[in-house]
Amino acid sequence: MRRTEKAGLAEMRRQVADRCEGKVLEVGAGTGANIAHYPAAATEVTLTEPDVHMMRRLERRARDSAPSTKVLRAPAEDLPFEDGAFDTVVSTLVLCGVDDAPRAVRELRRVLRPGGRLLFLEHVRATDAVAARKQDRMNRINRALVCCDCNRPTLAVLEDGGFTVTSLAHTELPKAPSFVRPVILGEAVSPSTEVDSADRSEPAESAR
Repeated sequence: MRRTEKAGLAEMRRQVADRCEGKVLEVGAGTGANIAHYPAAATEVTLTEPDVHMMRRLERRARDSAPSTKVLRAPAEDLPFEDGAFDTVVSTLVLCGVDDAPRAVRELRRVLRPGGRLLFLEHVRATDAVAARKQDRMNRINRALVCCDCNRPTLAVLEDGGFTVTSLAHTELPKAPSFVRPVILGEAVSPSTEVDSADRSEPAESAR
C-alpha cells in the first residue's frame, strides 16, 4: 500500500478525517494511518482494531503521535460502546474486510448519536460490467492475500443498514491493481430518531 498511499490514498484519508467533529470513533484503524489527519474539531478520538498484530503498531503510533487517543481491540461487528456514544464514525477500507458487513453497519449506526455522521472510504464493486467480472475472478485470491472482498456492494449495504448517504464520490485508488481500484468516498447520516429496540438487540442476539 506504500505506493498507493504516496500517490493519493493519504490525501483521500485526509479528506475523510478532516471533516470529523466531536467524539470520533474510527473502526478498523489498522496501523493508524489516519491519526495524523484528525483536526482539532475532533475533540475525542477512539480507535478500534481487531487484529492483535495491527494493534501493537497502532498502539505505538497513537502513543507517539496522539497520546490522548484511546485504542481498543474490537471488531466492527461487536463494538463495546453504548448506543449513541459518538458524533462521528470513520471507516476507511474496512467494510470490504469484515466478516459480516451488514452487522458491522448496524453497529456503526447503533453507536452513532441520532443524526450523527459516518465518514467513509471503501472498496466497492465496479459499476463497469467487465471490471466487475474481473473483480469476481480475482476476489478469492485477493481475499486470501489481503483479507479483502473487493467486489462487495458496500454502498447498498450502508443504505440497507439505515444510513442516508448525503455526499458521495466514485473514484479510484492510484497505483493499485485494477480490480481493487474502485472506491467510494463520502458521508452518510444516521437516522434522526433513536434505533429501535429490535435493531439494538440484533447484534447481541447474533453474538450468543
